[in-house]
Amino acid sequence: MKQTMLPRRRWATRVACAALALLPLAALAQGDYPTKPIRLVVPYPAGGLTDTLARQVADGLSKRLGQPVVVENKSGAGGIIGTDFVAKSAPDGYTLLMTIPGPITANLALYKKLPYDPRTDLRPVSDVAMARTVLAVNSAVPVKTVNELITYAKKEPGKLRMGSWGPGTQPHTIQAYMDKTYGVDILHVPYRGEGPMVTDLLAGQVNVTIGSVTTLRQHIATGKLRPLAVAGTTRARALPDVPTFAEAGYGDAAYKIVGPTTLLVPAKTPDAIVERLGHEVASLVRTPELQAKIDEMGAEPIGNTPPEAERAYKAYLPVVLKLTADTGVTLD
Repeated sequence: MKQTMLPRRRWATRVACAALALLPLAALAQGDYPTKPIRLVVPYPAGGLTDTLARQVADGLSKRLGQPVVVENKSGAGGIIGTDFVAKSAPDGYTLLMTIPGPITANLALYKKLPYDPRTDLRPVSDVAMARTVLAVNSAVPVKTVNELITYAKKEPGKLRMGSWGPGTQPHTIQAYMDKTYGVDILHVPYRGEGPMVTDLLAGQVNVTIGSVTTLRQHIATGKLRPLAVAGTTRARALPDVPTFAEAGYGDAAYKIVGPTTLLVPAKTPDAIVERLGHEVASLVRTPELQAKIDEMGAEPIGNTPPEAERAYKAYLPVVLKLTADTGVTLD
């Protein structure tokens, strides 16, 4: 009898140990996540659209999740530094990424040795909002339309200096595309984020850009900047009087690209965490309060689910890669 009881006790002990090992997953399934503060990494400096939107989302998520969500700006290298940091972080739901498309799309074509692969190292949680961009010039530049800008660039080679929020970002690829397509000479001047770029744009250090409606709208309203056209297939709700590139006579695919600001996590983050975050973000974006704030930013709310965000990314990626490759821009 004693000989048969010992194996049973060992079996019971093993079962108990296995049950204890599964407790974290069980707790997660019961909604105990999160149990500590969460960091939300923005791969650009403070002051731009991505940072502004991230802080709004962080505030809303903090209230919904019952834990602080702290925004950390890890800028540099066109968004690579912050994106790589998150891609290599523990997949436990405590390190999130908020980014525009560049670091997870165009960078694949721009860099031969990107330190991460967004297709395998990161996982979309939700597209928070569609960031609209506008081609604008410093008011000292004597042009009022896209056609006049290109004509001016041809007559005055080197006079136009296009500021961007980093190498390989939309302003850079548009500058390269214009140079190649129209035979013009526009100098690309990269910055470490949109905030510093706008400061120099207002001062005339650079005099043209493709910038977020969020950041440029206030300066357009005061007359310091002049808008020429918005990217995308429809007019931006925040700038209803500004034509699209197509309406301005330039229907090239390069000018129709608009991309979302997306929340992502490391690829191996458990499904339960991704689903929880996706649910909370989608619910948050649907609130009238955040929708109003996103509208005020000049962006357009999305708030989709993780599967929807994943499908959107897979559809968007090849389009961006082709257009980026067509410009001929490479960065290493």
